[in-house]
Amino acid sequence: MRGSADPSRAAVHTREVWKVFEQEPKDVQAVRAVSLAVERGEFVALAGPSGSGKTTLLNLMGGLTRPTRGHVWVAGHDLVGMSNRELARMRLEHVGFVFQAYNLLPVLTAYENAELPLLMSGVEEGERGRRIGELFERTGLAGLEDRRPGKLSGGQQQRVAVIRAVASRPDLVLADEPTANLDSVTSDALLDIMEELNRELHTTFVFATHDPRVMERARRLIHLVDGVVASDERRGPEPDR
Repeated sequence: MRGSADPSRAAVHTREVWKVFEQEPKDVQAVRAVSLAVERGEFVALAGPSGSGKTTLLNLMGGLTRPTRGHVWVAGHDLVGMSNRELARMRLEHVGFVFQAYNLLPVLTAYENAELPLLMSGVEEGERGRRIGELFERTGLAGLEDRRPGKLSGGQQQRVAVIRAVASRPDLVLADEPTANLDSVTSDALLDIMEELNRELHTTFVFATHDPRVMERARRLIHLVDGVVASDERRGPEPDR
């Protein structure tokens, strides 16, 4: 197993995790006996072809899917055995998500979408404004705060989704194919932003991707094949923690 053997020290830690989906005529073993430790501050890509299990593993790491068996820890918290309410609280406090489909609320402005996790966490209004204003400036979205998602380009919506994911300063950001709908220029700009946040805030990023640009940037590349870890390669220095 790569990384710390102590689940309390890792940003996310899985031990012998399986996810089996029941279906006819044969059950699908989407993730099979995966044990991984992702340390705080890592910038990791889960790579593999469609059906390799990378999105399922990402969802297991974020508590969006419960494992068939095995254990998952996030920031030292064992997710197995948690109630749905406890899982929702854990995600709010420790995990940020960037979805391929953005998942922005169409009735809210860009600012309100980004602000939502901070509101739910009880962050004071002035601090919410400071954090979000700084992130809108850094991501080139200053001036677009009052636009609703339908009035933003795909790249702009994805940047709002990134701001929403990182504004609460979670221990872990999970990003599912974040560049899939973006052109190369927008993809590179988005990855620049996430690398900068990783370096400056030591936010842990884990991507599920088949995009070579994301794999190239990752400092650790984990290949999945048929739900199993086929290789685990670190290409950069150990993260600062």
